[in-house]
Amino acid sequence: MNQALTTALGPTTSRSYRCVCGKPLSLRNSHCLNCNRSLGYDPVMRTMVAIEPATEEGAQDGDWKVVGVDDKAIVHRCGNLTTASACNWLIPGGTLSERQVASNLLPGFCLSCSLTRTVPDLSGPVNQELFRRLEIAKRRLVSQLLALALPVETRLERLNGIAFDMLENLPGGPQVLTGHDEGLITLNIAEADDAQREKIRAEMHESYRTLLGHFRHEIGHYYWDRLVKDTTWHLPYRELFGDESVDYGESLKRHYENGPPSDWPLHYVTSYATTHPWEDWAETWAHYLHMADTVDTAVSFGIDANSVEIDSDPFTLDDLWQPDHPNAEAFLAFINSWVLLTQVLNELTRSMGQHDYYPFVLPREAVAKLQFIHEVVRSASDPQVPVTDLPKTTSADTVTDTSPATVDGTPLPESPASDVPQIPQQPDSADGPAPSSAEPAPAAAAT
Repeated sequence: MNQALTTALGPTTSRSYRCVCGKPLSLRNSHCLNCNRSLGYDPVMRTMVAIEPATEEGAQDGDWKVVGVDDKAIVHRCGNLTTASACNWLIPGGTLSERQVASNLLPGFCLSCSLTRTVPDLSGPVNQELFRRLEIAKRRLVSQLLALALPVETRLERLNGIAFDMLENLPGGPQVLTGHDEGLITLNIAEADDAQREKIRAEMHESYRTLLGHFRHEIGHYYWDRLVKDTTWHLPYRELFGDESVDYGESLKRHYENGPPSDWPLHYVTSYATTHPWEDWAETWAHYLHMADTVDTAVSFGIDANSVEIDSDPFTLDDLWQPDHPNAEAFLAFINSWVLLTQVLNELTRSMGQHDYYPFVLPREAVAKLQFIHEVVRSASDPQVPVTDLPKTTSADTVTDTSPATVDGTPLPESPASDVPQIPQQPDSADGPAPSSAEPAPAAAAT
């Protein structure tokens, strides 16, 4: 097999970032060590950019401009830049003459941080490090959702928009379970402990368990509610994945008591996908995001499949959900690119004495489900920028919102006397108020 790598949705945002000085960057960078410029991720441009303080007439402290962009737009740095989150994302601010405040964002926070509803106790270095790892994974997820042009809506603009509770198990309190409930995604920060996560992976006989995998799995539940439920996609979903009205609790109990069916590798992407049609969707969705981001990254860095020769039995149109679909050929090229790429990556990790980079074998039934998810994503892609309702003010105005900030109608606590805004923190005992409006679903596995 000898072919060029093919991305899932054609040209999207490049994962190969460079500073204006030409040096390569990563998504996490906030400072270029080569030219000493400040850096940030711009969620509107969907890429890493170099920034410099705005110096024109009307500029205020905290106003920045993107280097090399010939317009009057200004941006602001996220209030979490210097906190444990170390967020390098930028906030759109309009222009010096017409300042704008995005009503879908928490004041002083970027889009990614505005999605975080509750944080754990960050007074100690251990939780700070675990929280930092969680936020890095979340930002990777959100940047991919933006690149795919999927709707990313906070709870300031949509009642059941995306929200994250990052919680820890507390003495005398209930166990924190990773799960999803109507847009609210709860994650146990213990999953950010590599040793703890590996222990759970081994105990649950999983071949793969990562923070990013958890985020991608749980966001899959959100997008099922958002894009499939009660839409024209619902019936074909049931034909492929099964009837989700089957009792979820009983299905979960049966899975943990009896394990997956012995023939699951012939039908599902993971063993956990056998639990219930909802979990089959979430596991397959997460898998799709894994594949799309990895192939996009490989293409962004110029990796050429034509330079390698591997004998492989490629998937054919007969393996697809809709072989006659106008986009079937393009999707098939993407799937076969993925197979080729992972074979090479597995050999590379084996050369380093590591576990396989991709410890899965895609069954043909899973390929059909992946094509279905691919078409759902394509149909939902919205090229609009992730900022809404931008009231304009002149440069002479003071941008002040005197109304109390709220999440789900509940006022946020007033910020302390600090330049850094605050996100509500998890109560430090079981006697505090419940951080979640509903009990989260049981933990997902194998993502």
